[in-house]
Amino acid sequence: MQSAAKQLLLFSDDDEPDAMSGFSVRESGRAKRLSIKVFPRGRVEVVVPKRTKPAVIREFVEAHRDWVARAREQFAADHPPEPFALPRAIHLDGIERRFEVQYEPDASAKTVKYRPSAEKVVLSGRTSDEKLCVEALKRWLCSLAKSEFMPRLSALSALTGNSFLRMHVRGQRTCWGSHSSSGTISLNYCLMFLDPAHLRYVMIHELCHAKHMNHSKRFWHLVRQFEPDYRQLDEGLNSSWKKIPTWVGIY
Repeated sequence: MQSAAKQLLLFSDDDEPDAMSGFSVRESGRAKRLSIKVFPRGRVEVVVPKRTKPAVIREFVEAHRDWVARAREQFAADHPPEPFALPRAIHLDGIERRFEVQYEPDASAKTVKYRPSAEKVVLSGRTSDEKLCVEALKRWLCSLAKSEFMPRLSALSALTGNSFLRMHVRGQRTCWGSHSSSGTISLNYCLMFLDPAHLRYVMIHELCHAKHMNHSKRFWHLVRQFEPDYRQLDEGLNSSWKKIPTWVGIY
């Protein structure tokens, strides 16, 4: 059994961008070489092996700057830029819920806290700081996803006969979910922005990795037993990033 987590990617190919350069750098223990990812709305991520020297990263980025520019231009042509705006309402189709967002400013505060209710989430504090507001909303999304995902995942675990030891919820930038060999299923809270069918499929997909830690024919045969439309759903995930609001900023 493999030790690495199996991931269901956000995109078929496989830190927030710096405000000045437009690039973010992510160290990866699994990376053997430097690589660059350009995301549909222009975010650029440089993935580097651990302990890579900053000078090496700068040289690598500079060598690929023209390619990055062309990729960004192509994405901009296909997907016109969307202006950033803090939400007044949040629609979470995956769990069939809608929340109003209310802002309570406090000029003396240095942080932003969230206070949830059944149909509303209130942000209070330094709400003039958009970054702090987004961070608070992400904390709320993560907390909500944990409570919403666990009963669904447990029910599907019983249905499929595939167990898991624990569930983590995060805002992964490159995958919808993963299943580690230790029995941990990690799910992206952005799945709540998708439709219920895709949320259910991702959970089934990750649960089936309990028996097959790969994407072999046996794995897909097992997935098909519980989700006959898995091919269409899997393909649809490649463009589902469009349903995630710009303010979330994970792509």
